[in-house]
Amino acid sequence: MKSVLRDLGGALRFFSRLPIPGGEGDFARSLRLAPLAGALLGLAGGLVFIAALSLRLPVAAAALLGLGFGALVTGGLHEDGLADIADGFGGGFTAARKLEIMKDSRIGAFGALALILSVGLRASALAALAARPASALLVMITAGALSRAAALAPLALLPPARADGAGRAAGASGALNPAFLLALPFAFPPALGVFDAAICFKALLLAGVSVIGLSALARDQIGGQTGDVAGAAQQVAEIAVLLVFSAAI
Repeated sequence: MKSVLRDLGGALRFFSRLPIPGGEGDFARSLRLAPLAGALLGLAGGLVFIAALSLRLPVAAAALLGLGFGALVTGGLHEDGLADIADGFGGGFTAARKLEIMKDSRIGAFGALALILSVGLRASALAALAARPASALLVMITAGALSRAAALAPLALLPPARADGAGRAAGASGALNPAFLLALPFAFPPALGVFDAAICFKALLLAGVSVIGLSALARDQIGGQTGDVAGAAQQVAEIAVLLVFSAAI
């Protein structure tokens, strides 16, 4: 149990900005608990969403508060990755220039538009789920779990685009290989308790297609993966899962 908790702490440190004590531990083994770490992060945002609804706040406000709390817990890590690749892919003409733009902390028009779309789509989906709060909570847990597993896919499927950075470190991990990633999304499927299995499969399928498409785009644009690509993969997978479940309400 101590080993599991240590590895879970490592996964949460990788995917969030939570001040979790502990040493480096086994990085590869920690990433195997990515779905569980994601489920806990999804639970955190989901509880805020449910609490806001219980206070009779407008549905849109409750959805934004849930998403905002999730971004606060992660330090905007995934949103930052999405904005960076939007600016880099949209603003650079060569792979080197795209990577240079992605390292710039400033946000450009492409990045801003990507964030607006991401927050808007996820908030709209959560608003649609508000009629069934318990189901909404389970969906947020599932979206958190599946999207963190999906974030690892580009790191496993693509070579690193840079000689340093989190993408290279994680990509070198023995935990990341395509065969293992196929099993990750099935580790924590709480939404199966309230939704038809076919709906869950559609969510998994759309998330997978979205991340594979993003990975192909990253290979074409910069020749591989970075930590920003992983962050963007988390975002597109979460959007896909929330949209599918919201459409099933």
